[in-house]
Amino acid sequence: MTTSIHWEEDAQQIVTLTLDDPQQSANTMNALYVQSMAATVARLQAEQARIRGVIITSAKKTFFAGGDLRLLQAAQPEQAAEFQAGVSEIKRQLRVLETLGKPVVACLNGTALGGGFEIALAAHHRIAVRGAKAEFGLPEVSLGLLPGGGGVTRTVRMLGLQNALMNVLLQGQRMKAEKAHELGLIDALVDTPEALLAAARAWIEAHPSSQQPWDRQGYKMPGGTPSTPALAMNLPAYPANLRKQLKGAHAHYPAPAAIMAAAVEGAQVDFDRALLIEGRYFTQLATGPVAKNMIKAFFFDLQKINGGGSRPSQDVAPARECRKLGVIGAGMMGQGIAYVAAVAGIDVVLLDSEDALAERGRDYSRKLLDKRVSRGRMTADKAAQVLARIHAGSDYAALADCDLVIEAVFEHRQVKAEVSQRVAAVARPDLVLASNTSTLPITGLAQAFVDPERFIGLHFFSPVDKMPLVEIICGDKTSAQTLGFAFDFVLKIRKTPIVVNDSRGFFTSRVFATYCYEGVAMLAEGYPAASIEQAALQAGMPVGPLAVLDEVNLELTRKVRAQTRADFAAEGRSMPDHPAEAVIDAMCERFGRPGKKEGAGFYDYPAGAPKRLWPGLREHYARADLAQPSPEAFAELQERLLMRQAIEAARCYEEGVLRSVADANIGSIFGIGMAPWTGGQLQYINYIGLPAFVARADTLAERYGQDRFAPPELLRRMAREGARFE
Repeated sequence: MTTSIHWEEDAQQIVTLTLDDPQQSANTMNALYVQSMAATVARLQAEQARIRGVIITSAKKTFFAGGDLRLLQAAQPEQAAEFQAGVSEIKRQLRVLETLGKPVVACLNGTALGGGFEIALAAHHRIAVRGAKAEFGLPEVSLGLLPGGGGVTRTVRMLGLQNALMNVLLQGQRMKAEKAHELGLIDALVDTPEALLAAARAWIEAHPSSQQPWDRQGYKMPGGTPSTPALAMNLPAYPANLRKQLKGAHAHYPAPAAIMAAAVEGAQVDFDRALLIEGRYFTQLATGPVAKNMIKAFFFDLQKINGGGSRPSQDVAPARECRKLGVIGAGMMGQGIAYVAAVAGIDVVLLDSEDALAERGRDYSRKLLDKRVSRGRMTADKAAQVLARIHAGSDYAALADCDLVIEAVFEHRQVKAEVSQRVAAVARPDLVLASNTSTLPITGLAQAFVDPERFIGLHFFSPVDKMPLVEIICGDKTSAQTLGFAFDFVLKIRKTPIVVNDSRGFFTSRVFATYCYEGVAMLAEGYPAASIEQAALQAGMPVGPLAVLDEVNLELTRKVRAQTRADFAAEGRSMPDHPAEAVIDAMCERFGRPGKKEGAGFYDYPAGAPKRLWPGLREHYARADLAQPSPEAFAELQERLLMRQAIEAARCYEEGVLRSVADANIGSIFGIGMAPWTGGQLQYINYIGLPAFVARADTLAERYGQDRFAPPELLRRMAREGARFE
């Protein structure tokens, strides 16, 4: 019989259970696991009298990857009872394991997250390797779920209600072994993987009869139960703090509230009833739509991208490593690119018009590295090695042996063209030149380079050291080899690459602008600025559209608009007017408030105090009848901000700017900040349902303009055919 758990017993009657799914590269809680564990615990019960202990380990690089997300993705509300029964069986098996009366040790030879770590929590003792890359924890909240295999119930009883919620469950942290040991989730650390089994056997010898703390007579929960006066006094603040952390978007994120409820309710009953409560909340989340959105984006779509789904095949574009990078322009973007490349082990030439400017850009890396050293995240020697990889200057001759050059200069065609020509004059014949432009079409920029096939767009996001996405833009003549090289480079610097075709604004900048402009259009209609910003936050966006535009700078948006109008005119086309434009012009020309850099935009930026909305917005734009938007009007503000982005993303997909659904969803979340609960812009359309989305878009188009909300023909066709974005 096929099994994913191998039984081996030594002369001391210690049984080693090795997790090893023969059908997958990683162990997951699939049907074979459930079947195998059921048989294993039954055998352990039958042979309990002679067994002296149990060790659980893994034959994979990771200990156990967690739940089978394909099964979770398929779970439907009408299958809730059947699904919950399956969850209960998994928990029953782990409960048998921990109540055998024999010591059970988990040897964590690699990463154990989610369901994998829940298996380990059912052991009486957990051992991991210090200094390893392995990660541990319960990150289910990041997928719209809660730990449904006993993770909530066990961590609450191990750590106490407050510590379990704040340090493990609600944050969903992925921890290194040392951090997990510090929190009490891992009991012991060894220096090498080879030492795990010996340490486990030694612990079993020293603890011949073992029970979990919560199964011992007289057990008391750390910090007390919810009825304990000190805890009871603080409990009412928990939901309020949660709403604050979610910026009012709690309605779209059911998992954190479910985790809190399962923890608090479970802490008031016995262990087995707590498991039942946990299972009911888990089933509710797993069969709901938000978890499906988040699983699709953060697992399936992200896995597809990081696995090279948007990269040309190795046959067409063989791997070629970037060993030396040139960065031209040591400003905010260039210095960030230099830093992430150096951290990834790449030698960097950082150029600017003057040596002093380039050296200032290098100092940016110095400051970031010093901060990492001060926080214990990097040794001083390692930081010095990283900084030594960055060579600052102003002489283009230093680019002669670079594999890749990224220009991050001012967003102006002529300036970029001059840089391209200077690079070509000194470059090796196979050099790839990339532009870190956010709006200018790559095909046009490539004309200034000696070989357009070796020209590509690499659109980074600010701040580069924190933002995870890079948008790779292919011009009309960009070769597959160039794309493959650029894709591999982005992965090497530990960023997530999406690949799009050339157009004005590409994908991210084009869609991002619709979000910002829709917010300003609402201001022009007379809605209070505070309502607009709050609607965005409650819809799940990280920052309101007015605050974002202040960061970008209103004058910059005007320059982009002027360039776009000129380009449209040269092509014999006209660009439609947008109601946001008059507001932006007035903010710059009439009120002298172009943005945060100047200390005055939609917000005021008082020294030493938090920013606040400029009172003049109320004076010049607010309408008295909209001062307190009705619940229906407020909901429509949220809807407009999300739907406007999704419609533009669908247009990009229809026009061939987007190459895949995964690129759209991941690009929109990682690059634009699309509300994560939606699963991304195209998944949001799936979530609403194509027919309902098209009907609602038509209604909004009648109210607010066909140019903004009319659904593209692609969506109408998909609605008729019952199709989805897959």
